[in-house]
Amino acid sequence: MTHDHDIVLRPTAAQTAAALDPPSGRTGGDLVVETLAGLGATTVFGLPGQHALALFDAVRRSDLAYVGLRVENNAGFAADAYGRITGEAAPLLLSTGPGALTSLAALQEAAAASSPVVAISSQVPRKGLGGGRHGHLHELRDQQASFRDIVKSVHCVRGQSQIPSAVAAAWESALTAPHGPVWVEIPEDVLLAETALPVVTALDAFPEELPPRPELTAVAAELLANAERPAIIAGGGVVRADAAGKLRALAERLDAPVVTTFGGKGAFPWEHPLSLQSWLEDRHTTDFLEDADVLLVVGSGLGELSSNYHTFAPRGRIIQIEADLGKLEANHPALGIHADARIALQALLETVGERTDPGAPERVRAVLDRVRARIDAQGLDEERRILAAVRAALPAAAPSFWDMTILTYWAWSAWPGAMHSAQGAGGLGYAFPSALGAAVADPGTPVLAVSGDGGAMYSLAELAAARQYDLPVTWLIVDDGGYGILRAYLTDTFGEPTSAATELARPDFVALAESFGVPAVRTSADTLTADLSAALAAPGPSVVVLPAVLKMFAPTHL
Repeated sequence: MTHDHDIVLRPTAAQTAAALDPPSGRTGGDLVVETLAGLGATTVFGLPGQHALALFDAVRRSDLAYVGLRVENNAGFAADAYGRITGEAAPLLLSTGPGALTSLAALQEAAAASSPVVAISSQVPRKGLGGGRHGHLHELRDQQASFRDIVKSVHCVRGQSQIPSAVAAAWESALTAPHGPVWVEIPEDVLLAETALPVVTALDAFPEELPPRPELTAVAAELLANAERPAIIAGGGVVRADAAGKLRALAERLDAPVVTTFGGKGAFPWEHPLSLQSWLEDRHTTDFLEDADVLLVVGSGLGELSSNYHTFAPRGRIIQIEADLGKLEANHPALGIHADARIALQALLETVGERTDPGAPERVRAVLDRVRARIDAQGLDEERRILAAVRAALPAAAPSFWDMTILTYWAWSAWPGAMHSAQGAGGLGYAFPSALGAAVADPGTPVLAVSGDGGAMYSLAELAAARQYDLPVTWLIVDDGGYGILRAYLTDTFGEPTSAATELARPDFVALAESFGVPAVRTSADTLTADLSAALAAPGPSVVVLPAVLKMFAPTHL
């Protein structure tokens, strides 16, 4: 079969002349920037450093928009969010050693959430490689080893002619299902040296498709069409593959109830008659899923948070569609289909027969009624009121980014619709820099970030970036005086918290934000919707501080 991108076109006379007489003054850094532009990049994130100067000088002389954050980890979070919002690969430019290593937690989150980040790092000069004994600033004995366990692929450049192909290969890897972060390493002398190579023009870096094997989808379609009690678990893979429409069509074809994982929120309409929503930390939901005779799991590895902390014990047949081969049947035996969620769901839609079950919506309502009754009995009206106030303030099209804080734990189960959180890897400091990246991707839409006071301390420096780029991000900081969820975990496990570890001195967040030129307000549960709505409607960044000590609902996985 012939594809358009398999055809090599003969260069025109003008192209040949340009290639034979490249402009002077270009460096290896220009080759990187030209390659990124040729691949379709328009924006890069990062933080400069001594060994990476040629990269940033080339960006200055290019048409690429540069967004600089104050900490490499936060730049990684911003690139991650840019990739999630646009579906495009997000370039992240980093220096050597400490600068590179500081990005690791963000790259781990991108890997866990399948976000396409192309991290390009400098390295010490080639003569200093291999041993860590040459005394270069920032030198690591084996820098790439620090990233190999986290990123999807590592691409090491040792000469200028390797740059275009290495960056293109990394780009393709990042965008091939499952999406993920990749790492490119280029020594300082390769970046700095003047180059006589032709200017890089448009490159082909087509992501490989990952279709299902037809004999497996045939078996899956037969199992689903003949099931008595089918159910579907929709994970983050559905969202990443932009397959929500196909999931809905399949669920309606089968009359199959759908639960969305915390990472898969937004994959299925919250108020749909077949929606079991996201109450995965509830035993009633777990019991319902265990009773399914055929369970279709799409884009989820059924990890800790998606399996009610590994208490989920399905009794029926599992069909698992998963692009990440390492997650396929990792936790439960299944008919494993290694495929992109969108392509696999389309194959099922073309194969499966219609199944009718008029009683399915009533069974869904019964489960949700039991869940609500359990929560109603716990006296947690304030927590529910605050979450509802946030939802009421957020415009329908506005994305939200959530740090690891108690209100987020509530939102995982109770937030009606799409949200982005750090639940993939679980690191702190995710929300605000990620929201900045989302705002860069779509500056015409307001963005909400939600943090606790402990998580907010990881990201305060980025108030400067928010102001510098005038990004429309409203940051809600729920101030409970410490690491609230860890305080609760320690109390539940040992009877009391380790106060020296969980109780935190913190700044006056309102005054601090205002010192950056960012408007801020202190609010209450009664005024939260009005204050958030006003902040989200105003141009540029803003901060809303809510002093509140929240409680979690009682677990039901014990």
